[in-house]
Amino acid sequence: MARNKQAEQMRSGKGFIAALDQSGGSTPKALKLYGIAETEYSGDDEMFALIHKMRARIATSPAFDGTRVIGAILFEKTMDGQIGGKPAAQYLWQDRGVVPFLKIDKGLEETADGTKLMKPIPGLDALLSRAVKAGIFGTKERSVIDAANPKGIAAIVAQQFDLGRQVLSHGLVPIIEPEVTISIADKAEAEDILLAELKKHLDALPEGQDVMLKLTLPTRANLYKPLIDHPRVMRVVALSGGYSRDEANALLARNAGMIASFSRALTEGLSAGQSDREFNDTLDKTIQSIRDASVAG
Repeated sequence: MARNKQAEQMRSGKGFIAALDQSGGSTPKALKLYGIAETEYSGDDEMFALIHKMRARIATSPAFDGTRVIGAILFEKTMDGQIGGKPAAQYLWQDRGVVPFLKIDKGLEETADGTKLMKPIPGLDALLSRAVKAGIFGTKERSVIDAANPKGIAAIVAQQFDLGRQVLSHGLVPIIEPEVTISIADKAEAEDILLAELKKHLDALPEGQDVMLKLTLPTRANLYKPLIDHPRVMRVVALSGGYSRDEANALLARNAGMIASFSRALTEGLSAGQSDREFNDTLDKTIQSIRDASVAG
């Protein structure tokens, strides 16, 4: 019953997905932006404890609930931890009405054919089984496109859908994320190639095997409308990709049917030194602005 309600929220909810899934490589930068310097902690354990505290502060804020934040992507350590005195995924759904997802990729390979494939994910089936028991609805897995290289983009999408089928076999919904780097000169051309590859793989999915897509905001507005309308696509969400929140919101509002799944743009302006009132007010305004851009189309 809960999964049916979660699926309906992901298909039609009027809001966006919060990406609270910074990993080992991106956590120091996220903490620095939050006002915590690298000199204030020592080693991974202290670093992850601080980022968990930041995520918990966001998730327990009065501003953070399912009326505007329809889903949240968690890092594995967050899933294994507690928020509000409960296992994180349970707290998000039961107390906040937010559908929980899990980031499962383990980083990127070196560049080949203009792209970075995902590294192997050892013990993935065991992790997916744990995620199901924890109450996770779906997964997120990221790879990166740095050039309009047809061979590389075909390989990226094939890997994403191979992994997606493994996720689907556990009853979870994969968020397929082939990110196009926003600074490349041939971004528009890469997006055209990506669109064709995604359509090809989506057309091959059997009925009942629905996925989500997380894509860079496209150079040409509404480029991904055919994916939004595809019967095997539950939702298409946008990553902020290095744009400021204002830029990302403006671009998102031009793409009908796409909703946000922002990370850095969500936490922009938040600080460890803020009082609870300042923190909650800032987060409330941020959430409202991203929600408005997500439903603008």
